[in-house]
Amino acid sequence: MIRAAIAGLGWWGKHMIRRMADSDELRIVAAIDTSDAQGAFAAEHGIPLTTDWDDVLNDPSIDAVILCTPHSLHTAQVAMAARAGKHVFCEKPLALTRADAERSVAACRAAGVKLGIGHERRYEPAMLEIKRLVQSGALGTIMHVEANFSHDKLAAVPKTDWRASTVDAPAAGMTAMGIHLTDGFIELFGPIDEVYASTATRATDRPNGDVVSVHTRFASGATGYLNAILVTPLYIGITVFGTDAWVEARNHTHPDTPGPTTLTLQHKDGRREVRDYEWTDTVRANLEAFARSIESGTPYVFTDEQKVGNIAVLEAICRSVATNAPVKVEADRPALAASA
Repeated sequence: MIRAAIAGLGWWGKHMIRRMADSDELRIVAAIDTSDAQGAFAAEHGIPLTTDWDDVLNDPSIDAVILCTPHSLHTAQVAMAARAGKHVFCEKPLALTRADAERSVAACRAAGVKLGIGHERRYEPAMLEIKRLVQSGALGTIMHVEANFSHDKLAAVPKTDWRASTVDAPAAGMTAMGIHLTDGFIELFGPIDEVYASTATRATDRPNGDVVSVHTRFASGATGYLNAILVTPLYIGITVFGTDAWVEARNHTHPDTPGPTTLTLQHKDGRREVRDYEWTDTVRANLEAFARSIESGTPYVFTDEQKVGNIAVLEAICRSVATNAPVKVEADRPALAASA
């Protein structure tokens, strides 16, 4: 059993505590926040709350730290936890620049601790089936992918909140939702070579915008498109187009809420297969996979190359938004090829 402390008791930190309450593999046993405002929530769940990082970092009974904090704090907090010998699970995005992502990977490698990342959508059953279809060649040559992760859960976030900041959350919904899509793209189709992105502000006064659209070109030559809208009813889906078939997954609910996902597989001979996949607790699946990798010493499903590569894509998207031009993604470096 991995004993973890969680930093940040906002929406997602609270969600993690609820999801992990009866886990036999990772138990959240302490919380840290900037104030005691969430003391009642912590007490309700039997978790001591502190505002002093030393209480967590100097506690030998705590094996790992989960970061649910503003994005610009991640790099320093990862390094601090790693130096204390704690394994680190960082909510997405790992960092806001490739250089900072590399620093976090290097810090965890140097300390001999695991670095987990909050891209739980990889564990969705429909996504795993799409991965199987892509890797088996059942779709033929991959031509193009389109994905959308849009909802209005964050529509009421005030413009003074860090989630609306151009520093902590650049490019509208990229750090909230779009970063999950680029992670999926990299997992399914390999490195992204180039992006062309734009944002818009249509219905809010958020400094960072409320719409982001991104065209991608993969190193393989395939193309892609992703979209994330912060003010619209739930719409989550991905479609992969191949020469022999296309496959589409449409989520009926947000990943934090139980509900089915419908997968449609269209063959070029006209056959169409449709099936529903039941919801699974992907947040728990990811944290428990992280815990198992710690206890067994086996590789974590996310490679360091993928962790850094995704942030390189995010950085390129932000540059593209700023320049209104296509931007090349910085190539992967050989030193990252192995996982921590």
